Amino acid sequence: MKVLGKAYRSIWPLEIGKSVGIIDQTRLPHQFVEVELNNLQDAATSIQDMWVRGAPLIGATAAYGVALEMARDPSDAALDNAWEVLHATRPTAINLRWALNDMRKLLSPLASELRAKAAWNRATEINDADVACNKALGQHGLKLIEEIAAQKPDGEPVNILTHCNAGWLATVDWGTATSPIYQAHNKGIKVHVWVEETRPRNQGAGLTAWELGQHGVPHTLLVDNAGGHLMQHDMVDMCIVGTDRTTAHGDVCNKIGTYLKALAAYDNGVPFYVALPSSTIDWTVADGVKEIPIEERDGEEVAWISGETASGNVEKVRICPAETPLSNFAFDVTPSKYVTALITERGVCSASKEGLAGLFPEEAKEAV
Repeated sequence: MKVLGKAYRSIWPLEIGKSVGIIDQTRLPHQFVEVELNNLQDAATSIQDMWVRGAPLIGATAAYGVALEMARDPSDAALDNAWEVLHATRPTAINLRWALNDMRKLLSPLASELRAKAAWNRATEINDADVACNKALGQHGLKLIEEIAAQKPDGEPVNILTHCNAGWLATVDWGTATSPIYQAHNKGIKVHVWVEETRPRNQGAGLTAWELGQHGVPHTLLVDNAGGHLMQHDMVDMCIVGTDRTTAHGDVCNKIGTYLKALAAYDNGVPFYVALPSSTIDWTVADGVKEIPIEERDGEEVAWISGETASGNVEKVRICPAETPLSNFAFDVTPSKYVTALITERGVCSASKEGLAGLFPEEAKEAV
C-alpha cells in the first residue's frame, strides 16, 4: 500500500539475516517513524509494546524474531527460548503461536549450522505468503462488494463499516478487512468506509483512517457507539472486520466492541463479514466465548489518550480522575450465529464447522 505515494509493507528486510524494518505504529498518525529490529528482544518489544500489532503482522514479526536469534545463537536452547519469549508477548492472536510452531518445526531437526539461513528464508516465506493470502481473500471479498454496488443507484457508494484496524498495517500488506475495499477502490468501484475510532487505543482513528487517506479511499471517522444508529437509518450496506482468532466452529475473536457491532448488524439485517487468513483459525477450539483467552491490558490505556495539540505537539492527557478503578479487556468474541460469512483466501463460507471444513478439509479433519 502507499505512504506519501510510495509503496510500503509493514515489515521488510534491511540487511539479510541481520535486521528488519518496521513502522512504529504507536507514533501514527502524527509521525511516520521507521524502526530497525536487530535481535530477539527488539522483536519481542515491538510486539509487546504494539509498535507492530494485528494478528498476521504479529506472526510475521515473530518469525523474523526467531530468525534474528538463530543468527546470534542457533542452539536448541536459544530456539526454545525464542519461542517462549515471543509467545509470552501477546496471548490472544493465534497467528503468533502458529508462526512460532512453524519455525520450530522446521528448525528443530536441522543441524545448528543450517538454522540461521533456513530461519531467515522461512520467515521471508511467511511474510510473502501473508501478502498473497490477503490479496486472494480480498478478491473473494471484492465480489461481495460488487454485488452490492450493482444494486446501488448510480453515483452512490457502497457504505462499509469497519472496526479497529484490519488494514495493511495489521498484516504485511493489503490487510484483511480492507483488502476487498482497496481492491474495489483500485477497480473504480465507489466505496465509502465508516471508520470507528476503536477505544481505548484508537486504532481506527489513528491507523485505519490514516492508511485509507494515504491510499485515497473515501472514509469518515465516527465514534464507536454510532454504528448502530447508522445501521438503523440504512447508512451501512455491509460490515467487514478482521479477527485475531477464529474457532473451528466459526466464532470470531476480535478487538473489543466487535460483538456489539455484530449484534446491531444482526438486528438491522446488515451483512456482517469477517475477513481472515486461514492461519488465524484455531482448529483446537470449539467454543470461543469459553475457550479463547482474552488479553487484559494495562488500565492506563483507558485513563490516558494521546493526540496532537493545536501547536503541533503530540501529548498525552488523562481523561478520568486519577483514583478511578480501571478495566481494559482488549478483545471480545462474536458467536458464529451473528456472522454472515467468513472471507478467506480460498473463498467465502458460512461461519460454521461445516463451512470451514468445506474450504480447509485437510485442517478440519483434526478439528474439535
